[in-house]
Amino acid sequence: MEWFGESGYWLSRWMFQRGLGLVYLVAFLVALNQFRALIGSRGLTPIPRYLEQRSWRQAPSIFHLYYSDRFFAVVAGCGAALAGAAVLGVGDVIPLWASMALWALLWILYLSIVNVGQAWYGFGWESLLLEVGFLAIFIGAGPAEPSVLVLFLLRWVLFRLEFGAGMIKLHGDRCWRDFTCLYYHHETQPMPNPLSWYFHHLPKPLHRIEVAGNHFAQLVVPFFLFAPQPVASIAALIIIITQSWLVMSGNFAWLNVLTIVLALSVIDGSWWAIVLPLDPPAAEPVPGWQAFLVVGVTVLVVALSYRPARNLFSRQQLMNYSFDKLHLVNTYGAFGRVTRTRYEVILEGTSAELPTDIAEWHEYEFKGKPGDPHRRPRQFAPYHLRLDWLMWFAAVSPGYAQTWLPRLARKLAENDSATLKLLRHNPFPDTPPRWVRARMYVYRFTSPAERKRTGAWWHREFVTDYMAPVGRR
Repeated sequence: MEWFGESGYWLSRWMFQRGLGLVYLVAFLVALNQFRALIGSRGLTPIPRYLEQRSWRQAPSIFHLYYSDRFFAVVAGCGAALAGAAVLGVGDVIPLWASMALWALLWILYLSIVNVGQAWYGFGWESLLLEVGFLAIFIGAGPAEPSVLVLFLLRWVLFRLEFGAGMIKLHGDRCWRDFTCLYYHHETQPMPNPLSWYFHHLPKPLHRIEVAGNHFAQLVVPFFLFAPQPVASIAALIIIITQSWLVMSGNFAWLNVLTIVLALSVIDGSWWAIVLPLDPPAAEPVPGWQAFLVVGVTVLVVALSYRPARNLFSRQQLMNYSFDKLHLVNTYGAFGRVTRTRYEVILEGTSAELPTDIAEWHEYEFKGKPGDPHRRPRQFAPYHLRLDWLMWFAAVSPGYAQTWLPRLARKLAENDSATLKLLRHNPFPDTPPRWVRARMYVYRFTSPAERKRTGAWWHREFVTDYMAPVGRR
């Protein structure tokens, strides 16, 4: 069964598994820290209520067997512990079957969370983590060379991820075709980071070069992932560079980091030997039983790839969509349309008896999304601030917030401790407000001259009331 192992990729697998373990660790910590306020029993969209309306087949999850907030915390905590073990390389010092069980348990636990996470877990990087995590079960461990078929399947994921993102742009906004999208995107992206202001103010010719580079990296380079070495490694390196650029320019949770981790598996092991002071162990062939499983998984992935592959070239291309509830083979892509104007929903509270405009209103400050114009955008990725992200969607389209924003306001009017942990600043630390409302503002980055004169990173103007005041009862 030696042909099932790929000679020279042991170090590549070593880097891939550590990187994937780190992403899993972040994902489980995010779930552990935020679930009570979002999807807990008293959360904005409670899991028990969701499970009453979904069968196991519609949403495979261990929480169909039993749910409590304490049990969810145990699941997320165990996932974080297992992910930490993967980062430390425990999978390489235990028997192969145990290593596969470790990665399988990580996948099962996170799948169970995603499938009950509702809108809070409707992001493409959730499906990407599950798809990559499933393949990681079969890539091998210890001294055995990584499975060549699994390495190929990981390249297939990376190809669809990059090429899908490129095609959604060609099918979408005209500004991607006339190379002007980045005139706006750094300013209107969901959650700018500390460098986004500077990226926005790059000369427009550089913005056009950015778009051209994006098209090259996503529409041309992915085909070379399947070329012989060193061409495949060069293609992976280009993807790593472009993804690093995205890491520097915005907060996109672990999407870019996981894409980089995928690209690490493509790079020839001899390249890693130059920078990693590790001596690969004497290679061992892939056991027959593992080779049998790998062949079965390969056949399954190929069969499930038909619709995602066809979707890449469809004029009605789906974006970040899973054709199966196990998220085994998915479609990817983002920002097919780029907003030109940035709107922000700002939550305010008052202790006045009546919620009139003459009452004294105080703003709630979120951790990541823009609020106070003088507050510089923060860096949070690869950590994912789920509420902040959905507040951006709420500003783009109120339909995203109909089921949970009034409940959020009511939680704030009660000074709910779990909800307040998701925020940066509570203007009512002692006595809850009587009323909470939402207002819409338009935001833009200040110009360099405005920034120098006022010290503000943002300029904002009031647009309209967004949600009527909500009281404690």
